[in-house]
Amino acid sequence: MKQVAEIFSQGEEIVCGQTVDSNAAWLSQQLVELGFTLKRHTAVGDNLEDLIALFTEIAGRADCCICTGGLGPTIDDLTAEAVSIASGQPLQFDAQVFAEIQEYYARRNRAMPEANRKQAMLPQSAVRIDNAYGTAPGFALQFKRCWFVFLPGVPSEMKQMFTALVRLQLLQRFPLQPDCLVTLRSIGIGESAIQQCLDGIQLPEGVQLGFRAAPDEVQTKLLFPGDFPESNKQACVADVAERIGAYVFAMDGLHEQQGDLLDVVAAAMSAKRCSLALMETASQGLLAAKCLGHKWLARVEVNLDWGRNTGAWSGQAVADDLQPIARVWAEQLKAREQTDFALVQLYSGSAEDYSDKDKTIVLYNALATPSGVVSTQLNAHGPLKHKQNQAALLALDLLRRYLQNKCL
Repeated sequence: MKQVAEIFSQGEEIVCGQTVDSNAAWLSQQLVELGFTLKRHTAVGDNLEDLIALFTEIAGRADCCICTGGLGPTIDDLTAEAVSIASGQPLQFDAQVFAEIQEYYARRNRAMPEANRKQAMLPQSAVRIDNAYGTAPGFALQFKRCWFVFLPGVPSEMKQMFTALVRLQLLQRFPLQPDCLVTLRSIGIGESAIQQCLDGIQLPEGVQLGFRAAPDEVQTKLLFPGDFPESNKQACVADVAERIGAYVFAMDGLHEQQGDLLDVVAAAMSAKRCSLALMETASQGLLAAKCLGHKWLARVEVNLDWGRNTGAWSGQAVADDLQPIARVWAEQLKAREQTDFALVQLYSGSAEDYSDKDKTIVLYNALATPSGVVSTQLNAHGPLKHKQNQAALLALDLLRRYLQNKCL
């Protein structure tokens, strides 16, 4: 049976929305990778009764709980006191913790405030977790069913302590077998369309399917049990990838992490030692900015006046001519710059269409390659910045498809 874990965050600033709880997201990823099943994220403000109640609840339902916050020296830092009351263990003075706090201030030529003495008071059975990065020590203890680990709320301190000390302690304490998460990353297709592609698929028993729509891509997630046979895993992933089709640009989790769309393109361009010339309109320089620093980007032209000066392009008769124009310009750009590839992006629609979140523009991308010209015609909808980002990504995706031999 898999070990059940929870994340518990303390702090009025988290509950009230003044601080985004990035600690919980980061810790969840760490625990899942170790092999825990994450059941809950809980946040409570600086209230002693609420803290006591929640510690008692978690102690009876989870095998492990990582808690952050409430370890400081001020009156609103109540974690140690709440744990002491809930577990029935008195607080005891830890001389080593106190000496480390004093040393922390001495190294900075500062006098230690008397309030910091509070941080050296730990529950009787607590196992100290040293903090080499701040004054708040962590600690861990068993309370009923649950092994609690208490870490500072400062993200930099928490991450360092978890990575250096807590991770190994958890591996030694719990019989963990990590699941395998395989993520198929795609662009140009939505969640519902992917679901339709996968209708009727029979996943092996124990394999979980999920989706996540991110700003630049849609992720299809397959979670395999830790003991799932490798050959069956690869066959299952291949079946899902084939059903989604050429929209899939990367698969993370089978072997190495391939990364986002730019990572995939950059790796292929560098491996092939190719060069690219680029002409942008709808993406307005964003594609060049995404590619900043890559040596294979040899030339960039950005036409910011395209929509302003070409209102007539929105007419259907003229718009139908944009694809062949883009193809010719791509060939000319490649010949002029003497690059391996030239990517030209045009769009139909006025500047008003581009700025109106309710209007759609049509993107015409053409890629001149060593073996000819390939092109796409796609729509971009939504607010201005969304259109700009989609234009950049969809143009880059045409290059990706060619590099991966997935052009139609």
